[in-house]
Amino acid sequence: MTDTANIDIKTFLDQDEKKDLLRLLTAGSVDDGKSTLIGRLLFDSKKLYDDQLSALERDSKRIGHAGEDIDYALLLDGLKAEREQGITIDVAYRYFSTNKRKFIIADTPGHEQYTRNMVTGASTANLAILLVDARTGVITQTKRHTYIVSLLGIKHVVVAVNKMDLVDFNQERYEEICAEYKNFITGLNISDINFIPISALKGDNVVDKSERMNWYHGKSMLEFLETVHVGSDRNFEDLRFPVQFVNRPTLDFRGFSTTVASGVIKKGDTIKALPSGQISTVTSILGAAGEQEEAFPPQAVTITLADEIDISRGEMIVHPDNMPRSERHFEAMLVWMDKKVMNPSTQFYIKHTTNTTKARFDQIKYKVDVNTMERSDTSTSLNTGIVLGLNEIGRVVITTVKPLFFDPYKKNRATGSFIIIDPVSHNTCAVGMIIDKLQDKDLYSRITDKERAKIIRGEALISTEEREQKLHQNASTIWITGLHGSGKNNLAYMLERKLFDLGAVAVLMDGSTVRSGLSKELDHSPADRAEHLRRVAEVCKILNDQGIISICSFISPKESIRQQIAQIIGEERFHLIYMNADIDYCKNHMPDFYKRVEENEITQVPGIDETYEPPQNADLYLFPEEEENNLVALQHYLGERKIFPLS
Repeated sequence: MTDTANIDIKTFLDQDEKKDLLRLLTAGSVDDGKSTLIGRLLFDSKKLYDDQLSALERDSKRIGHAGEDIDYALLLDGLKAEREQGITIDVAYRYFSTNKRKFIIADTPGHEQYTRNMVTGASTANLAILLVDARTGVITQTKRHTYIVSLLGIKHVVVAVNKMDLVDFNQERYEEICAEYKNFITGLNISDINFIPISALKGDNVVDKSERMNWYHGKSMLEFLETVHVGSDRNFEDLRFPVQFVNRPTLDFRGFSTTVASGVIKKGDTIKALPSGQISTVTSILGAAGEQEEAFPPQAVTITLADEIDISRGEMIVHPDNMPRSERHFEAMLVWMDKKVMNPSTQFYIKHTTNTTKARFDQIKYKVDVNTMERSDTSTSLNTGIVLGLNEIGRVVITTVKPLFFDPYKKNRATGSFIIIDPVSHNTCAVGMIIDKLQDKDLYSRITDKERAKIIRGEALISTEEREQKLHQNASTIWITGLHGSGKNNLAYMLERKLFDLGAVAVLMDGSTVRSGLSKELDHSPADRAEHLRRVAEVCKILNDQGIISICSFISPKESIRQQIAQIIGEERFHLIYMNADIDYCKNHMPDFYKRVEENEITQVPGIDETYEPPQNADLYLFPEEEENNLVALQHYLGERKIFPLS
C-alpha cells in the first residue's frame, strides 16, 4: 500500500471520527411502518452488505408482509418471535452513517404495554420520528408517544405521515393530518416540530425527494436528519462533573474521572467540590488523546486539582458561582417499569448521576393516562394503597436519605434524571425526571386529617397488616400453660431461639421475669394472680398490634382466667398450648422447689394447695416426656396456622 493511500485512509478515518452523532427513535402503532422506514433508510443509503441484501430478499419472499415488494422491516426485527408475529416487541438499535453524520436509531414498540420500552429508547434520543398512517391519521398511540417524547424532553420531532401511496399522495389528506396534530400538541413542551409525507415501502421522500408529491417543498427524511441542528441541545452553561472514579495509578497522581454531564471545564478554572464546599483550581485535563485545554459533554476525562481535596465517587464538581439544587425532597415524573407494583413500605435505591442512596415515595400527586393524557388526581399519601404499576406514569414526591445535587430535568437532562432500583432483586423498577425541589411549605404532610383523628384516639397510623407484611409474620400470642416443673419454660425458650434464628420478631415473657418488674407488688393470691395475668395479656395485645409474636409461659391455673386472657388479646390471635404433666413428674423435675413447698416455705402453689384446672380445649396438647418432639409439633402448628414458616 502506498503512502498516499495510507494518508487517504487516515484522512477518511479522521473525518469519520469527527462526524456529528444523532440519536433518534421511531415510534408509531403496530402497522405504521417504523421498521420499514428504517430499513428503507439503510437500503436506499447503500449501507447494507451484499450478504444482508441477499438475506433480506430471501426472507421477504419467505416471511415478508409486503407482497411482491421487499419487506425492509426485516432488517430491524431481528428476534425470531418478532418476525413470526410481524411486530416489534423490544427496542431494536441500528447504527449507520452517511457522509455528513452518524446515526443511532432506536426502533421502539407501539403497544401500550411496552411503554417502558419506548421510554428506554427515548431516554438518550435527540430526535423522535413519530409515524402516522395516512389512512387513519392521529390516533391514540400517536398521542401517547407524543406525550412520552415531551415527558422525556426530546426537543426535535418529525411527524412522518406514512403510506401516502395508499391515499394517492393526496395533499389535502396530508395537510388535514398536520392540522390535527398541531391542534393536539398545543399544551406540550416540544419546541421543534416538522412534518414530512412519505411512503416508506415505496421510498418516496425517504432518501430522495418524491416526484409523486411535487406539492411538498421540504426536505426528504434523510436530508432532514443529516442537517437538523442538535448541538445546542446540550447544556454548556452549567458545569456538572459527577465524580465516577478517583484515579490513583501512582502515589504522585490523583485525578477525578467521569463523563462531563454538562457545562465546560477548562484548565485554570476555579471549582467547588460538593458536598464539602471546598474550593480548588483545575491544573490539568486528560482525555483519550492526552492532555487538553478544556472538556465538555459528552467527553470522558480525568482532571487534577491544585489542592488535596477529599472527593469520592458520587460527589460533584461545579463552578462556585453556578450551583445545582442540593435537596432531599423533590417532585418528579416517574415511569414505573417493573412487573411488580410499587410497594409503599419499601425503601428503594435511587441512582442519580454517579451517586446512589436510599429513597422513599411520600406521595403520588396524580397519575397520567398515557392514552388520553388526563390526570387522575390522587393527591394523597401512599398509605391509601394508590400506587404505580407496570407502564404507569405519575407525578410523585420523593425523599432521599442524603441530599442529591440536581437540576430540573427541563434544564439539564443529565442531572435531572434518575433510576429507581429494587433493594432485593436489584432490578431497575422505575425511571424519573426531576421537576424541581420542594420548598418547606410545600412538603407533603404525612399526617392527614383522618390520621390526626386517629392520633387523638390513640390509634396507630401503621396498621397491623402493614407491620405483619413488613415482618413477614402473623402476629399471635403463643400461651403455654402447665404446672411448675412441667417443662413449659424449656419449650418457650427453645421456640424463641428457633424463631430468632429464622428472622422472626418475637418477645418471650414468663412468670419470674414479669413478676420482677411489671407485677412486682403483686403476690400469688387468686386476686393478684388474676391481675398479674391481665397485665401480661394487655402487653401481649400491644405487641401483637405491632406485628410482634408473643411467647408466654405462665401457669394460669383457672379456665376463667385463660378465657379472659383470650378475650383481651383476641381469640383469633390467642393460641393455647398445654404442657400435660402430672404432679409426680413435676416433683421429680423440680425437687428443690417442691421440697420448699412441702416445708411450707412456698404456699399458694397450683396443683398442691391451689386448684389447677387443665384446659379442656387447648389448641395443642404436649407431654414433657416427648421433649425432643414437642418443638417439632409446635413448629408444624405455627406453620399450619401461617403464624411463621418454621423450617
